[in-house]
Amino acid sequence: MAENETVFEEISRDLLHFISKSPSPYHAARGIKAAFVYDRAMELREEDDWTLERGQKYVVTRNGSAVIAFTIPQEEARDFRIVAVHSDSPTFRIKESPEIADGPYVRLNVEQYGGMIMSTWMDRPLSMAGRVIVYENGHLVPKLIAPGRPLFVIPSLAIHMNREVNGGYAWNVQKDLLPLFAMKGGPISFMDVVAAEAHCKKEDIYGHDLSLVSLVPGTVWGADSSFVSAPRLDDLQCAFAAFRGYTMGAKEQHISVYALFDNEEVGSGTRQGAGGTFLHDTLVRIAEALGLSEAKLLAMLSRSFMISADNAHAVHPNYASESDPVNRPTLNGGIVIKYNAQQKYCTDGWTAAVFRRLCEEAKVPVQVFTNRSDRLGGSTLGNISIQKVPVPTVDVGLPQLAMHSSYETAGILDTAYFVTAAAKFFE
Repeated sequence: MAENETVFEEISRDLLHFISKSPSPYHAARGIKAAFVYDRAMELREEDDWTLERGQKYVVTRNGSAVIAFTIPQEEARDFRIVAVHSDSPTFRIKESPEIADGPYVRLNVEQYGGMIMSTWMDRPLSMAGRVIVYENGHLVPKLIAPGRPLFVIPSLAIHMNREVNGGYAWNVQKDLLPLFAMKGGPISFMDVVAAEAHCKKEDIYGHDLSLVSLVPGTVWGADSSFVSAPRLDDLQCAFAAFRGYTMGAKEQHISVYALFDNEEVGSGTRQGAGGTFLHDTLVRIAEALGLSEAKLLAMLSRSFMISADNAHAVHPNYASESDPVNRPTLNGGIVIKYNAQQKYCTDGWTAAVFRRLCEEAKVPVQVFTNRSDRLGGSTLGNISIQKVPVPTVDVGLPQLAMHSSYETAGILDTAYFVTAAAKFFE
């Protein structure tokens, strides 16, 4: 048991390191791509012709925030094995010309990205991260920035001025949640900070995709170190575990695919999202490069399998009544299979059985999540992605608390469980 605890703690430490280095989808995608290249994957570009070889590994990106890696075995493969995860998390996006200088302060104009628990962003050190488009040497060049130092706070209103706040409050982003940046008339503007981080002049910045980032560090905690908390566990925990399992798997019989999508938290309806054509286009180009006909590709897809991995709700210690009376996943209880009759999750009896059998062979525990019958649940990657790539798919996740908070909590064992299952899947 002591040896297992060391493995779990090591994987959790690596997870927290990955999260700290991934303050935005662009940073997460860059880190994942670099890790695949380090694992000897050859980088491809969508704008180039592809020549693929059997026995080789490849990686391709779209928009700098989505990544697909794949391995072609030496022998002819009959199907694809795919794991899909996402790189984005709920946050506040920084608008164009964001400074609001009214009264004695300078605030930033921001807007909501995804369905976050808004109050969790208040009264804590915040920074920013994302992509800046710079005109450099005659070209528009994307540069990633992440200052990593406190630049903003969203201060809450003192209880003396709102005695009803603990009774429930409807937060208004434009009124209540604009971050404080500086004193009015100060020497440094917001774009001065951005330009300094991008190592360029302000006038050379032609666009940006920047978001707020919580600087509260991730940690392993609890009397028996059972818990791990961090920003962006949804869905970087699955993204990390799927990557680790992918690199561990032998990948000798199937065309193995790792897909990291962006924009899941706002519906996936972008070219770099699961609702776009990134996965479909990549699989078509693989088939064409291997000399496979369209009919052959369709036959392969019918024999294929995808794991859509996006974190799941654990039963809450203070709100157990909000969970289904029977299907109540717990932290450290194993990978969660997610069902929904309205097809918010695409799991059915067949795909669940395939995944259960996989986990049984890998000696990994599984749990089941269903919403209360009077609750409308959220959707995820699987039922969106299969509209473009009709592959039998199971929706799974790792159990967590406080989903869509700026600081989420999971169990220390579950990341390792998914690493093991993913490695088995990619055998």
